[in-house]
Amino acid sequence: MNAQKNCPLCQPSRYPLIWDDKYFRVILINDQSYPGYCRVEVKDHIKEMTDLTASKQQAMMKILMTIEGILRDHLKPKKINLASLGNITPHLHWHIIPRYQDDNHFPDSVWSSPKRFKEKELPEKESAILIAKIKKSLDS
Repeated sequence: MNAQKNCPLCQPSRYPLIWDDKYFRVILINDQSYPGYCRVEVKDHIKEMTDLTASKQQAMMKILMTIEGILRDHLKPKKINLASLGNITPHLHWHIIPRYQDDNHFPDSVWSSPKRFKEKELPEKESAILIAKIKKSLDS
């Protein structure tokens, strides 16, 4: 693994680890405004999707679609946002953000100015159920 000392995504995550394998890890951000918010990170310090081999690109997409499906089924959000920006942290990662009609930014981007100020974190028991579902699906 080629880790960069100054890259926060090359370091162990401060967020709960849902699942990992040799190449990827999935963490639960569970932001107070976006219950179920997950992030998929490439373990190697890679900048762009096209820097991955074709098989790893497909594996990343499978992980993203699996998590999106579980979030839609389990949490019933109004919308799911998928984002891979990396402008601030140029280390390949994808945000999987459940969006709710009453979230702080809806219908705008989560990085826009808030319209409301509401906290709605996923309860610990619900987080455990969600983590178990994602882990089971990605392990199979």
